[in-house]
Amino acid sequence: MATINELRKIRAKKLATIKRAGFNPYPQSAKRTDEVGEALKHFSEIELTKKEIILVGRIRTLRVHGKATFFDVEDGTGKIQAFFREDRLGEKSYKFFLDNFDIGDFIEVRGILLKTKTGEKTIEAVDFNLLAKSLRPLPEKWHGLQDVEERHRKRYLDLLFNPEVKKKFEIRSKIIKTIREFLEKEGFIEVETPILQPLYGGAKARPFKTHLNVLDIDLYLRIAPELYLKRLLVGGFERVYEIGKCFRNEGIDRQHNPDFTELEFYFAYIDYKDLMKFTEKLFENLLKNVFGTLKIKYEGKEIDFKIPWPRVEFSQLIRKYTDINVEEINQEGLKKKAKEFNLKLEKGLGKAEILDEIYKKFCRPKIWQPTFVIHHPMGFQPLAKALEKNSKYLANFQLVIAGWEFTNAFSELNDPLEQKRRFEEQEKLFKAGFEEAQRIDKDFIEALEYGMPPAAGFGMGIDRLVALLTDSHSLREVILFPTMRPK
Repeated sequence: MATINELRKIRAKKLATIKRAGFNPYPQSAKRTDEVGEALKHFSEIELTKKEIILVGRIRTLRVHGKATFFDVEDGTGKIQAFFREDRLGEKSYKFFLDNFDIGDFIEVRGILLKTKTGEKTIEAVDFNLLAKSLRPLPEKWHGLQDVEERHRKRYLDLLFNPEVKKKFEIRSKIIKTIREFLEKEGFIEVETPILQPLYGGAKARPFKTHLNVLDIDLYLRIAPELYLKRLLVGGFERVYEIGKCFRNEGIDRQHNPDFTELEFYFAYIDYKDLMKFTEKLFENLLKNVFGTLKIKYEGKEIDFKIPWPRVEFSQLIRKYTDINVEEINQEGLKKKAKEFNLKLEKGLGKAEILDEIYKKFCRPKIWQPTFVIHHPMGFQPLAKALEKNSKYLANFQLVIAGWEFTNAFSELNDPLEQKRRFEEQEKLFKAGFEEAQRIDKDFIEALEYGMPPAAGFGMGIDRLVALLTDSHSLREVILFPTMRPK
C-alpha cells in the first residue's frame, strides 16, 4: 500500500499535468445553478424539464466501469450521484477526467437529472470543470472514537466523515441564535466589551497576561465581561447582554477549556428571585424552539426542564451530603474536614472558597434535574449582594444540571463602599497565595459611586450548555477547535 507521501507525489504530478493542459486547478469562482439539496428536493420537476443544471461539490466516491464512471458529489446541503459517459463527454475529456481527478477533488458538473435502472437519483454530465485539486487523499477509514485526540486536532476530517459531529455544531448555532432572539424580544441589546483589559475581573480565575508595545503596558485577556457590562448600567442601559470569548489560564478537562464562549446579561430593577423565573423562561423557550420538547437525554438519563425548578439552600446541601454545619464550623475546622475528604486546597482559600470546593466534590454531582442552588455563604462571590435578612449569605443562585454548574447569577452589589471592602478582602486572599482571587478595580468602584441601579446579573457557559443539549460528554465535542497539547 502506498504511503501518504507517495500518494501526495502522484497527485502533485496530476496537478502539474492539469496546469500544462492550460487549466487553472484553483479557479476564482464556480458556476452553480442549484444546491444538491434543492436538486434532490425538486428532482422530479427538474427531471421532467430535461433542463441542464450545474452542481458543485467534493468527489466522495469514484467507481470506474470502462467507458462509464459513477461518483458521488457532495456540497454543504447533500450528496448526489454523478454519471460520466465517454460517448457523451468525448473520449479526450473523459480520459482527462480519469487520469487527473481523484476522490477529494472539488468539481463542477453540468448535466441533466435522471434516475438509473436501480432508481438512484443522478446527474448525467455533459461537461465538467475542476474547482480545487486535493493533494492529500481522504483517509479510507477515519479514526473515530478510537483516536479522539486526532479527531479534535483534525476537526475538518471529523466533520467530513461524521455527520453527527457536523449536526452538533449546527445545533450549537441554532442554540445561540435562539438565545439572542429571546433576549432581544425581552428588550435586551447586544453589546461588546473589551477582551484586552488593563485589569481582569468579574470571576475567580487566573488570567492570561500580554503586553501592548505601543503603550508599553501589560494587559489581560478577559476572564469575564461583568465589570464592563455593569458600567453600562451606570451609563443608563437597563438590559444588556454579550455572547463572546473569555479566557482563563487554568486546567483542561471535560468541563473546562482555556478559551470558552460566555453569555452574560444584566437586567436593571429586578433581583435574583426574579432572575430565577427569567432563567426558567429562557430555558423553556430554548428547549421548545430548538428541540420541540422539554425533555432530553444526557448520558442515558432523562432530564426534564418542566418549570418551576427546585430551589435548594447551599447550606442544606452541604449538611445533607457531608454532615457539615455551615453556621457552626470555622475556617480551621473546614480545613481539617477537607483533609479528611482528601481534598487538595490551594493556598489562601477563605471559608467560602473551601466550602465551595467541598460542594463541588460531594454535593453538586448528586444533582441531576435542573435545580437552583441558592444562598452561598458571604465571601463566595464578592460582586453579589448579601441577603437583607441574613447578611451571612448571598442573594445568589447557581443552576445545576447533570452535576454541572451552568449559571452563576445574583443580585448585583451596587454599594461602592461595600464593594471596595469586598475587593480589599479578596486582595488579602491574593496576597496569601490564592491566585484566583479578584483584584481591586478602582475605576469600577468610581463608576459605582456615580450610582448603579439595583440589578440582577447572569453568566452561563455556552459550551457547557451545548454539551448538555447535544448529549456530549466533553466540551471538546462542541468546540470546533479545542485547546490541545502540541504533538
